[in-house]
Amino acid sequence: MTTSIVEEVVLRTAEKHGVPAAVAQELLVSSRPCLHLVPFQSLTLAQQEAARPVARTGGVPSLPEGVNWPDGCEPLTLTVDCAAIPRDVLDIRLPSDGSLLFFTEIEYEPESSVVLHVPAGVRTTERAATYELDGELGQIRVYQPDVLYSVPGLTVAPDWRDAQATSAFLDGDADRDDVLDDFEDALRDAAAGGASHGVSVQLGGFSSPWQSAPDEGDLVLLAQIHGQSIDYNVYTQTLIVGTRKDIAEGVYEALQFEQQV
Repeated sequence: MTTSIVEEVVLRTAEKHGVPAAVAQELLVSSRPCLHLVPFQSLTLAQQEAARPVARTGGVPSLPEGVNWPDGCEPLTLTVDCAAIPRDVLDIRLPSDGSLLFFTEIEYEPESSVVLHVPAGVRTTERAATYELDGELGQIRVYQPDVLYSVPGLTVAPDWRDAQATSAFLDGDADRDDVLDDFEDALRDAAAGGASHGVSVQLGGFSSPWQSAPDEGDLVLLAQIHGQSIDYNVYTQTLIVGTRKDIAEGVYEALQFEQQV
């Protein structure tokens, strides 16, 4: 969504929920766009008609010659088709082509995690999910492959309610916290066009952590991966952050991974 469309949606939703325009403008200033990656069944019927695959969960990686499964042998969690990402949506810069591969364990704290970019046009081969250690053959975990589709989203900084007009609005009535909760929920649903995105993979935007937010200071969110979006029986959250510069320049070895439960 363009900035003008986002502003129109925010102001229209604010009016419906009895939220003053000044408060809505403060939310806009504290908002960042994101993309939710969801399975086909989470899309609305209208979205399904125009849906284009953007990512895949699990499976095994296809890697260029000389590039092996990362040393930590963490499973392939997510593969993103960079060319299929809607342009001009995110405020972080991702590669325009090729694939981003996310290797990390979602069931327990990983010993190591890696993001790799495989450029378009590079010859690749599918790698077996095995490794050799001290002459013994080991098996790498392979998560169930599933195709994901993107829907736009809107995220808000956790401290946006401290802004002047919003603080004054909250001071006027004890129930206005609930009003703003409903306003935010309605905004998220409107931004996603009605798609279900509660448990999903998120690219960009502000994180919605279960504990302390890792995207603070110079760090911004690259991806947030709910365990259930990869394996329905896994209740974890993996947050991947880095500086805007490192993300834009593809310095993925500088990324930080945090798992929350």
